[in-house]
Amino acid sequence: MTGMDHIARLARFRTETAAFEKAVQRAVDQAAGGPAPLVPPCPGWTVSDLVAHLGGVHRYLSHILRGRLTEAPDATDPALYGLPADPAERAAWPMPDRAPNHGPVPQTLTDWFAEGARDLAGLLGELGPDTPVWTWSAEQTSGFWMRMQLIELAVHRWDAESVTGGPQPLDPALASDAVPQTFEVMAPARRAWTSAPPGSGERHRFRRTDGPGSWTVEFTPDAVLLDPDPASPVPVELSGTASDLLLFLWHRIPPAALTVRGDASLLPRWFTLVPPV
Repeated sequence: MTGMDHIARLARFRTETAAFEKAVQRAVDQAAGGPAPLVPPCPGWTVSDLVAHLGGVHRYLSHILRGRLTEAPDATDPALYGLPADPAERAAWPMPDRAPNHGPVPQTLTDWFAEGARDLAGLLGELGPDTPVWTWSAEQTSGFWMRMQLIELAVHRWDAESVTGGPQPLDPALASDAVPQTFEVMAPARRAWTSAPPGSGERHRFRRTDGPGSWTVEFTPDAVLLDPDPASPVPVELSGTASDLLLFLWHRIPPAALTVRGDASLLPRWFTLVPPV
């Protein structure tokens, strides 16, 4: 069961988009025309890389949604992304087929992001949650992309705010919706994408402290299971706000930022079984 409906997610998507754009602008202003600042939670990435990544994802998904595609399009097709036609302008953008450009963040790049985010929000609002489209998940609906992209946008907004310090927590309703999505959808997907080792009965509990919510996750050789019993025995439990739990699960903050009960030495095993991507 999830805590947000499509309309609430869409409204939050627009709020997070505006916050992401403001965070990027603060980073650009702080750089004062110098090289694009690095993004501490994303090793090796600059602000330009972060904007290009998220903007590229948005435009890729807009192509899927606009065409109601039921098969994955070719992600390497540059026609999907609305890139600048001018080679000189394009040379200032970070591109996947060459070394990163660490010069100043181009204004055309941030404008391109804003246009793509607005287009995606419009399409998600138009289609609602039940339109059949291709996704990488078992759930083949537009609603899957709404939920997934809100989570990704919120985490990357936190990343962007980290550039200038003091990132704001994720919205509690969004984070408490995203934590179970991580166990139900992202953890199995990450394991499959990275050929993670089989589980051998490892159990981790995650307990929310700013509202109801407790999740006990068990790894079998071929599955990620949720134990519905909140009092079943576990060797280690991690507790914190929904925002902090999600940021830990997305490899943004260390276990020391939360409360650990039990054997803390077992926590690194989580990211062996669910590798960050």
